[in-house]
Amino acid sequence: MENVFELNNVFKTYKNDGKEFTALKDISLTIKEGEIFGIIGMSGAGKSTLVRTLNRLEEVTSGSVNFYGKDLASLKPKELREVRHSISMIFQGFNLVNQRTVIQNVEQSMKIIGIPRVQRREKARQMLGIVGLLEKENEYPARLSGGQKQRVAIARALAADPKVLLCDEATSALDPKITGEILDLLKKINEERKLTIVIITHEMSVVEKICDRVAIIDDGNLAEIGEVKEVFSNPSSKAAKKLVYPSNPFDPSDENGKIVRVVFDGTQSNVPFIANLVEKTGLKVNILSANTKSVGGVGYGQMIVELPPAENDRKTVIDFFREGGLIVSEVNEYE
Repeated sequence: MENVFELNNVFKTYKNDGKEFTALKDISLTIKEGEIFGIIGMSGAGKSTLVRTLNRLEEVTSGSVNFYGKDLASLKPKELREVRHSISMIFQGFNLVNQRTVIQNVEQSMKIIGIPRVQRREKARQMLGIVGLLEKENEYPARLSGGQKQRVAIARALAADPKVLLCDEATSALDPKITGEILDLLKKINEERKLTIVIITHEMSVVEKICDRVAIIDDGNLAEIGEVKEVFSNPSSKAAKKLVYPSNPFDPSDENGKIVRVVFDGTQSNVPFIANLVEKTGLKVNILSANTKSVGGVGYGQMIVELPPAENDRKTVIDFFREGGLIVSEVNEYE
């Protein structure tokens, strides 16, 4: 797949009242054509600054951001406008014009670039059909739900025939059910239109549901990058562990207790490996936390378990799990 974006050693430093703040620190990554790429981090981590470098709404202090091989910093104003027409954005706040109808909102981007009214009206209806809101074309945004408003924003973004769709916390204002519907819609659009989608979020559940790869941003640094399934199964950075480990605390029965995380996918979900462990080894573990989730369309489960006190018994348990195809990693201090 061709690289849509290639970032090389990107730094972004802000200066205010003689003070400097570096929001991005030596970021290098690529985003490939046709993939859904997640950028995740906590509030203030730098992820929104990063996404704004992708269409040069933010100028980088050093390094380069390339779009299909062109360095954005080298583009003349007309060339930059053409690139921006290829990159649409949707936001948490929807950014609809309340005084215009749904179809007029969808037409907005086409009107700006001078597409005749008849053509843009036809195109707008096509886009509303894609997002399932054709019957709402004459409604005003105030009469729509949050999910419907975001569908209108998606239709408006698609009307410009972009090569890339940037989604900046696009589901943060929506409830879980509507979030799931919007993510399903984005996945469908990605598959049917081969549209490259970049999702910026602070919620790992969003990334796990539809993203192919993910970059984890922590205090302006690229903490980790990789396929979502790999990052979920075997996170290597402290920032990734905070995002993928269960949120409830892990409290061993005593201060010398050893805790591990056990991960299994859907092919192993019908195997009673805890019962098998007891039957075959006579050893027991204390389950501190457990949950299941869909990661990239595949069901995954994870458990946090406390191992037996004896070192030999701990090794026996870990070996038993790994021989059964499970991923086992020690839970150490990552806070």
